[in-house]
Amino acid sequence: MCGIVGIVGQTHVNQAIYDALTVLQHRGQDAAGIVTCDGERLFLRKDNGMVRDVFQTRHMRRLVGNMGIGHVRYPTAGSSSSAEAQPFYVNSPYGITLAHNGNLTNSEELASDLFRADLRHINTTSDSEVLLNVFAHELQQLHRLNPRPDDIFEAVARVHERVEGAYAAVAMITGYGILAFRDPHGVRPVCFGRRETDEGIEYMVASESVALNAQGFTLVRDLHPGEAVYITEQAELYTRRCAPEARLNPCIFEHVYLARPDSIIDNISVYKARLRMGERLAEKIRREWPGHDIDVVIPIPDTSRTSALQLANRLEVKYREGFIKNRYIGRTFIMPGQQQRKKSVRQKLNAIELEFRGKNVLLVDDSIVRGTTCNEIIQMAREAGARNVYFASAAPPVRYPNVYGIDMPAASELIAHNRSTDEINEQIGADKLIYQDLEDLVATCREGNTEIKQFECSVFDGHYVAGRIDQQYLDSLERDRNDAVRQGRERERRQAALDDNEVIDLHNAN
Repeated sequence: MCGIVGIVGQTHVNQAIYDALTVLQHRGQDAAGIVTCDGERLFLRKDNGMVRDVFQTRHMRRLVGNMGIGHVRYPTAGSSSSAEAQPFYVNSPYGITLAHNGNLTNSEELASDLFRADLRHINTTSDSEVLLNVFAHELQQLHRLNPRPDDIFEAVARVHERVEGAYAAVAMITGYGILAFRDPHGVRPVCFGRRETDEGIEYMVASESVALNAQGFTLVRDLHPGEAVYITEQAELYTRRCAPEARLNPCIFEHVYLARPDSIIDNISVYKARLRMGERLAEKIRREWPGHDIDVVIPIPDTSRTSALQLANRLEVKYREGFIKNRYIGRTFIMPGQQQRKKSVRQKLNAIELEFRGKNVLLVDDSIVRGTTCNEIIQMAREAGARNVYFASAAPPVRYPNVYGIDMPAASELIAHNRSTDEINEQIGADKLIYQDLEDLVATCREGNTEIKQFECSVFDGHYVAGRIDQQYLDSLERDRNDAVRQGRERERRQAALDDNEVIDLHNAN
């Protein structure tokens, strides 16, 4: 997963993009980048690290211009070198920069076609650079000296014909405007909003509505699947459906874990969906464990708090905060290597013994992926004096890898892969394990938007809605995502001699 943002303003947009990226930091902590446009000149700053570390005052002063795009990266393909940081740039046609959230499932085939048929060189292993070059090629084929909105939408339509997988992208065409588009299944989220200032109308696109709210923009709506929105440098707005057979299949894991609870995605409040997850889970416990002896419900911070609170209310059991979180440790979901994740859990969480000693505790987490984190947390609860430690997941068992932009581990590293609930329970060391049912999870989200007929639930049911996902593709993914490969990439990043990438004036550099 990654976070994207684009703004067309009446004054310099560098600070607004920076602030929006800090709000989207939960979507990617590996790298960050901003590119702005001032007339016919582009200014770019990107590097590995958190937003606050990548952009210093000297960088911000040089990121001038009234429109720009930004990105925070969580690596899903390629290495972790700073060369993979986004946005990417091509000088032809017009000078285009692009940032992308998702994963192209036919990126290798596209990269080969770009070289052999389109005569375009791909300099990194990032599928975002592939997506940029596909779009640039299709726009260039129209041979317009000054591209019109119709030309841009036609290029996006051709992108949809060539590209497979999940993608939400924002692009900037130098001197013309900002474009955002969403794949024909609408797997990854992207929305847009507007605000009125004394100088005039301003527009913003972002991965989540919370980024709009934080900057004073009013959410207009999410992009429809297969739709593109184009905002000229003069703040003229154009939209068009660019895929004839589009249908909305949004990723349900956004509501489980990825998105912030204060976001609204496809007209679904993430917060309310998580409340309903807790309600459904409580109903299952009442149904299957009517004589439970739970003394207290304790969430594993932060994502599970909303579900855990509602679960406790429905069960009429005490809710307590039993773990204090060190907010200066990154998301363990992202970290490469089992040992690093285990160590980080102990650094990240500290148990309050008074809430555990002598009690039957139900720990609630949003999901269980590898099982590493919950195994360590269960042990911490026992060390704090819990009599019995039960564990509940607000999501069903994660049994299959994600191919649409969430860098989950290989199938063999998923604790639920080819295991029953009892076998998983034995692995994590709980006294009892309760999972949410998939039908209930879908119901919690569909209640927010009844027009959605099918969610993208592949990590739970193995059904991939977009692209040609066969066993050969999954086997390749398995080889690429195992922990040994991840650790090798991490060593590569640490050993690489990284440049002190200052802001680049792309006009002069090219």
